[in-house]
Amino acid sequence: MKSRLIAAMLAASLGLAAADAAVAHHSFAAEFDAEKTIALNGIVTKVEWTNPHVWIYMNVKDPTNGQTVNWGVEFGPPHLLQRRGWRRDTLSIGTVVTVDGFLARNGSKRANAKNVTLASTGGAPGATLDAGSSQLEERAKEQEPKN
Repeated sequence: MKSRLIAAMLAASLGLAAADAAVAHHSFAAEFDAEKTIALNGIVTKVEWTNPHVWIYMNVKDPTNGQTVNWGVEFGPPHLLQRRGWRRDTLSIGTVVTVDGFLARNGSKRANAKNVTLASTGGAPGATLDAGSSQLEERAKEQEPKN
C-alpha cells in the first residue's frame, strides 16, 4: 500500500514538472517577429547555457547615438546546439560576435538568433554557427507531412 502511494506521488510530481516545462516553453511567434530581422555586432557579456534555451547577453553599440546597449539573445536548447557543433565554451565573455536573428515583438532589446559568426576570438574563430532558432524548428514542423 505504501509503495503504491509513493508511486502515485512520484507520478503526480513528474506530471506537474512536465506541465511547468510546457508552460515555460513558448512558441517563436508569440515572442519574436520573423518579418523583423536584425544583425547585432558586439561583445558577449554573459552566457546562460541552460534549458530550455541558451541565452547570451552582448553589448552592442547603437549606430544612431553611439551608446552601448546590452541585448539578450535566445538560442536553441543546449542539446540541439551541441548536435550542430557548439560546445559550452564556444562563446565566452569577451567573445566578439555578429548575431543574425529576429527582433522581439514587444520592442525590448531581445532577439532570437538564427546564426552567429565569431570574430577572431572564441572557441571557433571565424566560424558561422547555426544558433538553433526556434523559428526554424517551428517552420520545419509546419512542413512535415500530416497523417
